[in-house]
Amino acid sequence: MGWTVLIIVIGVILFAISIYNRLVSGRNRFKNAFAQIEVQLTRRYDLIPNLVETAKGYMKHERETLEAVVNARNAAVGGLKEAAADPSDPEAMKKLAAAEQGLSGALGRLFALSEAYPDLKANENMMQLSEELTTTENKVAFARQAYNDSVMDYNTLRESFPNNFFAEWFSFRAAELLEIEDESKREAPKVSF
Repeated sequence: MGWTVLIIVIGVILFAISIYNRLVSGRNRFKNAFAQIEVQLTRRYDLIPNLVETAKGYMKHERETLEAVVNARNAAVGGLKEAAADPSDPEAMKKLAAAEQGLSGALGRLFALSEAYPDLKANENMMQLSEELTTTENKVAFARQAYNDSVMDYNTLRESFPNNFFAEWFSFRAAELLEIEDESKREAPKVSF
């Protein structure tokens, strides 16, 4: 009787260890996926000051638009830092999504206004920056999809029976998807110069 109880206890402990390790693996996968988003967003944020500087020379009367882009970029950088500190924090992910929406809107206004400046549209530096920004937007979209897939897998693992008992016991929080509310913002911006 004693050996049977010992074998059952050891079995339960090994089962709990297995579940714990799968939860850790899932959490690490979604954190790694977020790190890929962070890389692409940082690249995007690094391109924006160059874009603004190029546009400044041509758009002297559009100071408010240029300042809005800079402010939106700074807000997005702050949102990214907060989300990168803990990608499982739902509030940080919501702030990042909102900051990204604001930045996309400000960039959209900048590109719309640049249509009124033919010299700016023809500027080689502006065309190159716009192309790099579009390419980076596409990479962000792919990275966001990979992140959301990892979050879905992790949350499914976390919420499945009997994992849900151990997830609560070991404090594995649900991860938050990175979603863009406006469907038009899900696509990379179309830039033509």
